Amino acid sequence: MTVSITDVAEATGVSASTVSRALRGRPGVSEEMRARIVAAAAELGYTPSRSASSLASGRTSTIGVVVPYVGRWFFGTVLDAAEKVFSAAGYDVLLYNLGSPEARKRFFTNLPIRKRVDAVLSLLIPDPEEAAALRSLDVPLATTVGGARPGFTVVGIDDRRGAESAVRHLVNLGHRRIGMISGASEPLHWTTPLDRRQGYLGVLADAGIEPDPDLEADGGYTVEGGERAMTELLALRHPPTAVFAQSDEMAMGALRALRRHRLRVPDDVSVVGFDDHELSEVVGLTTVAQPVAAQGREAARLLLAQLAEPDAGPPRPVEMPIRFMLRETTAPPHTRRQR
Repeated sequence: MTVSITDVAEATGVSASTVSRALRGRPGVSEEMRARIVAAAAELGYTPSRSASSLASGRTSTIGVVVPYVGRWFFGTVLDAAEKVFSAAGYDVLLYNLGSPEARKRFFTNLPIRKRVDAVLSLLIPDPEEAAALRSLDVPLATTVGGARPGFTVVGIDDRRGAESAVRHLVNLGHRRIGMISGASEPLHWTTPLDRRQGYLGVLADAGIEPDPDLEADGGYTVEGGERAMTELLALRHPPTAVFAQSDEMAMGALRALRRHRLRVPDDVSVVGFDDHELSEVVGLTTVAQPVAAQGREAARLLLAQLAEPDAGPPRPVEMPIRFMLRETTAPPHTRRQR
């Protein structure tokens, strides 16, 4: 059966007009109630009439989403959460996957998204020229990666602080030889690897530990890359007693490498990740949790609010909370393994 706006209103105990205002990002609805209505609409599968909405507003009823890697967990989770909010408000999603330098250059040169969308959610960090191209669309812009930039609503976390909490935990346990598995920022202009590396280096400096470039390995933010990077670290003359992986996927790869080398975690090597991937609790991974889906929902909600009040301008950056999750992959180092 087709779900109507009345069904959503009955499920939430409010009027149909309140549901309409909430789903379209209009004022007059508390944030708590708006969240309840969006959740109820998504659960019931309510979809407003896009054709009627477009005719009335002159808009496309479409949101453009630009991603670097649609198949990776972080981006897929953000996209899924945002799409549910957009769909509940009566919007379609037009997806552009720019996973290669060629695809990225072609997109920003031709800008095929022009006049096809009412707003853009960018899950990549544009360089100055790319940012200017997106602003030329004259539509609301939002992102969940990187810091503040003109014309964009930014919803994200403090990557450096999260990395600091992970590495400080290892230092407090007594580790002195701490490796890091990271990923390069190029060619995607991604600031996350740089910010998390600064957190790693900052804690080492505070603890009086001289950084060793040999203890840093590129894992490419994938499970396979994390396994390869961990194998490189284990081949060192003096391998690390603990490893900070900049993502849980790389941490899981590191765990697999350690298992293949018949090393015990955390008895032989401690491992800390970052993200709180949905499988992290299953493998008992100590990690830094960030609200990935919540970032997607909040970015989508703020875009809808800008569409409802176009003269209000983009909101200030929103910093989401992070938490340190202590599980089973970290412990004090064995004295015999300290160098």
